[in-house]
Amino acid sequence: MNSNELSSTPLWLWVMIAFILICQSSWMFWDAQKRGHNAWLWGFLGLIQFPTYLIIYLIFARKILKRKVSGSNS
Repeated sequence: MNSNELSSTPLWLWVMIAFILICQSSWMFWDAQKRGHNAWLWGFLGLIQFPTYLIIYLIFARKILKRKVSGSNS
């Protein structure tokens, strides 16, 4: 990506991306802290990319996949 492509990206898009990443990171940090996981790690990973680390967090840290499987057997 060259500088012309970056400068042609509208400012509102950059602000929206930053807002989404900060919201995701904050929620992951608070939720991981509440559940006893490594909050700083999840918060930092939430700042890097959307939605990959959110999906990974939901599957592994919150164990949503395991709850669904065990809940359907009961």
